[in-house]
Amino acid sequence: MELRPLGNTGLNLSCVGFGASPLGNVFGDVPEEVAIASVRLAFQSGINFFDTSPYYGGTVSEKVLGKALKALGAPRNEYIVSTKCGRYKEGFDFSAERVTRSIEESLQRLQLDYVDILQCHDIEFGSLDQIVNETIPALQKLKEAGKTRFIGITGLPLSIFTYVLDRVPPGSVDVILSYCHYCINDSTLEDLIPYLKSKGVGIINASPLSMGLLTESGPPQWHPASPELKSACQAAAACCKKKGKNISKLAMQYSLLNKDITTVLVGIKSVEQVEQNVAAATELAISGIDQEALSEVETILNHVKNQTWPSGIQKN
Repeated sequence: MELRPLGNTGLNLSCVGFGASPLGNVFGDVPEEVAIASVRLAFQSGINFFDTSPYYGGTVSEKVLGKALKALGAPRNEYIVSTKCGRYKEGFDFSAERVTRSIEESLQRLQLDYVDILQCHDIEFGSLDQIVNETIPALQKLKEAGKTRFIGITGLPLSIFTYVLDRVPPGSVDVILSYCHYCINDSTLEDLIPYLKSKGVGIINASPLSMGLLTESGPPQWHPASPELKSACQAAAACCKKKGKNISKLAMQYSLLNKDITTVLVGIKSVEQVEQNVAAATELAISGIDQEALSEVETILNHVKNQTWPSGIQKN
């Protein structure tokens, strides 16, 4: 598994990251033994980055990931763990008091002394000025106390990243996690990469399948995409299937192509999914992407390219 540097952190992350939200049973029930086996195989296959949040499954994801990592019996410096703060089953709270308490709770659930990255979760749902003036300074104190090594921010609208990074002291945010903006149907994150690199900020790209749009089975019912976008992605998936190709593998490989993106974070809930994602990355490294299939899919999606959906408080 290829390792890539994360901004100025000195961390090297596997190009495929293990998204642990499904371990919180958010996409169907995942038995604990399956979760533990999936994390073990991922680690053995060279995946060293595991991402969770107290929000996923109302703390279940953190607890299960903690058990699975402990079961590895591997030295702590051999895997990289990221969790989040500010978003909970009960709602959003980015106050200094809550995020400080949050990391203590997360460390207990994860059975760890520290996390490698602590991220403010979906900041577009809070006050961005509070993030700048209260949350990030609180996280800096947690960094100084050794509770986290690095600090990040996550969310859907790309404008939130520049808003915050332009207003905090240089080096106080180490990483951003963007999702659904570096996929075959939406590559707008690309425009932000030079800016992020100039700030020394590492880039995590989550949801290469655009929250299920780029799958044969299609997105969940609640997916916020327009009917037009859903229909186009469905047509692209059908085109791939007809030719014996899998749109999810193609989508994963497309996201992995950009070496400026440190890791592509994909939700994993089974040993089979670990195998599929590792195989996609390995195949890409050996023989490259199927350009013909990619061109056909891009043509089908051309009229909906970079179409997104609203998220958070609209003034953000």
